[in-house]
Amino acid sequence: MTARAILRWPDKRLRTPASDVAAVTDEVRAIWGDMIDTMEAMPGVGLAAVQIGVMKRLAVVDASSERGQAVRMANPEVLHASVQPREHEEASPCLPGVSAKIARPRAVTVRFLNEAGEIEERDFVGLWSTSVQHQIDHLAGKMYFDRLSKMKRDMLLRKAKKLG
Repeated sequence: MTARAILRWPDKRLRTPASDVAAVTDEVRAIWGDMIDTMEAMPGVGLAAVQIGVMKRLAVVDASSERGQAVRMANPEVLHASVQPREHEEASPCLPGVSAKIARPRAVTVRFLNEAGEIEERDFVGLWSTSVQHQIDHLAGKMYFDRLSKMKRDMLLRKAKKLG
């Protein structure tokens, strides 16, 4: 497997919704492998395929402390979200050097195709939940800073531009 290059904001692919995956194939498994290597090299707790220019609804998340626990997801969708929010400092390798506190549901139930190609429903809590939601946003063509007020978003993008 290989760590791949990350797309940089404002690449238009980061604003393009990804396509559904028809089936989990060896090609999909190889992409997941590259995504995990890329995520580990960042280092990060999640990665969406669009971040490496693959326009498929694929994501990997590993918010474990010991690592090596990556959950591979195709076509992930949130079925249920907790009412209780959780704030977390979010960032993206697509826009290096900046981050923002984002409030998202503390827990979510997600349905996805797993590595075996089977439909799985799984509950994610805390950092796992935040990362899964962050990746699902990427797959829909959204960035974490879209959840900020216009003023905060503009400030963040100006700061990123100065750093870039």
